[in-house]
Amino acid sequence: MNNLNILYEDNHLLVVIKPRNILSQSDITNQIDMLSILKDYLKNKYNKPGNVYLGLVHRLDKPTSGIMVFARTSKAAKRLQEAIKNKTFKKTYLAVCHGKAPIDGTFIDYLEKQGTKSIISTKDKGKYAELSFKRLDYLKNEDLSLLEIELKTGRNHQIRLQFASRGYPLYGDNKYGGDQQKTLGLFAYKLEFPHPISKEILSFKSIPNYEPFKKFKINS
Repeated sequence: MNNLNILYEDNHLLVVIKPRNILSQSDITNQIDMLSILKDYLKNKYNKPGNVYLGLVHRLDKPTSGIMVFARTSKAAKRLQEAIKNKTFKKTYLAVCHGKAPIDGTFIDYLEKQGTKSIISTKDKGKYAELSFKRLDYLKNEDLSLLEIELKTGRNHQIRLQFASRGYPLYGDNKYGGDQQKTLGLFAYKLEFPHPISKEILSFKSIPNYEPFKKFKINS
């Protein structure tokens, strides 16, 4: 892939923007994926022979774009995973949903994966899922809300399902909302975590410049 959008790189980390409609890692479909793209990038840039280590720390759904961090060493991968467990790894999203969402709130559910989708389930069958959000803007003429979402847990399709189940399906989400728009209104726009070696808090932010986000004025 040309024109990789790399936000940060050192001997331990690689922070990039994953474009929409690209897998985070390979699956049985053999489609292009971010992990393989970045391994090739490192291999070529540093003339590394053989396989290049790059650890997948977290994932974004294929149609979701935004900031991802990859670990360049196994030690970094382990410490970033610990940061996720300790809740010092903070992921914040921008989302555009249909309807006038509440001004703010917290959603708590138990989600169960069924095939290629997830459903709202029960405590004994599902996994705990929590997020908090605030509404940043509302376009009355298009009945669309712009949301800032802090993800507390990282369940499969969590944001998409939790909002759709409450009557606020995401723009472009044909899986949970029946919306035939081609672009999903979900972008991982902030990422904050302690550096795995120096412990310095690293913070990254990127504003999406494509539809439906272009409909709104988003403070950079």
